[in-house]
Amino acid sequence: MNTENAKQPNYTFALVVVFVVCFLTGFIITLNNSMIAFCKQAFDLSEQDGQYVNTAFFGAYLLSIPFALLMSKIGYKRTLILGLAVAGVGFIINAIGIEAAIEAQANVYVVFLLCMCIVAMGVVMLQNVVNPYVMALGDKRHGAFRMTLSQALYSVATTLAPIFITYAIIGDKTPAPEHVPAPFIGLGIFTLLVCITLTFLKLPQINEAQQSATEAMQHTYKKSIFNYPHVWFSALGLFMYLGLEVGVPSMLPARFRILFPDMADSEITRLVTSYLAFYWGAMMIGRFIGAGILTRMNPRAVLGVCLGAGALCIAISLTMSNMMIGIWFMLAAGLFHSVMWPLIFNLGLKDLGPHTKTASGVINTGVIGGAILMPIMGSMVDAAGVVTAMSVMFVFYAYILWFCIKGSKIGVE
Repeated sequence: MNTENAKQPNYTFALVVVFVVCFLTGFIITLNNSMIAFCKQAFDLSEQDGQYVNTAFFGAYLLSIPFALLMSKIGYKRTLILGLAVAGVGFIINAIGIEAAIEAQANVYVVFLLCMCIVAMGVVMLQNVVNPYVMALGDKRHGAFRMTLSQALYSVATTLAPIFITYAIIGDKTPAPEHVPAPFIGLGIFTLLVCITLTFLKLPQINEAQQSATEAMQHTYKKSIFNYPHVWFSALGLFMYLGLEVGVPSMLPARFRILFPDMADSEITRLVTSYLAFYWGAMMIGRFIGAGILTRMNPRAVLGVCLGAGALCIAISLTMSNMMIGIWFMLAAGLFHSVMWPLIFNLGLKDLGPHTKTASGVINTGVIGGAILMPIMGSMVDAAGVVTAMSVMFVFYAYILWFCIKGSKIGVE
């Protein structure tokens, strides 16, 4: 017994590094989503056109599988370094490109979207690494706990991102494209500094095939990832989940316009950005609480309860669409959305052994839900109103509940 304990490696330092990357990733993703209200006013966009911010960013997740295959070849650390480099350079190119487009009187919004897509490619690489790495760095039985803790730190960043936009990009000025370059240059430099620091740090090499060698006598892994249906159902679950996580902040501007029809667009933008901190803050609190609960409770049970409670919050919010309390119930849904991502991911990575890296790429592809579902919901807002658009969220809850109860068990031995 002592010999086995002696062989257990200490992954604490590696987990700290991964958690820092989680924080940065959460900041960038929420920064992108929180820019929607800013872009709509700065570029004079409709609800649907404003949602193309999500399309440009989350569309990059189509590259999740190629990036996962790349990760299998170059390893976790090099993929982390490459992802940080691409994201950092993307921010700097965005800042330079916006300045150039303003001077050339070109379409600044298109330049912004293209450059955010570059940033997103770096984020995709980072998320491909972070999720399976967190699962691999320690006892598999506590994988859901580590995943939820990493997402809790991610949520700290998502709470700070709207505050950053409010004070560093908008400030007391009317939203305009020329306010973007300076903060983006700062973010690019910071990301590249983290990248350079990481190149000098020593991180453990994780080989899932070797890690599961002791189990191989009792467990035979299937030949291909295509033989594991629960992985693909998990990807679709993440696709639907993005309609919930991103759907709430994306629909918030339209909800505030119902309450304050005479309020100026610049005031709506500031109001939305400041209230977003409550949504992401609720997700942060939920993930810290979830990390504690998951040490004692079954992940499926936790996911099921959160799905029911989240759906209830949205239902109450929609019945009070012309009251401020409806906004608060909408924001409160973040508390229950908080643990859904790590739990969907954790259920999708069950019993995969050497296929874990590839499966991570497959599941991450589901994040394109943010690219596809948000413009659809935006067009529904323009055509039929925000209450109708948000009602679609109950379809998302229903599928994830099916995945939790049934889909996540198909193909798992």
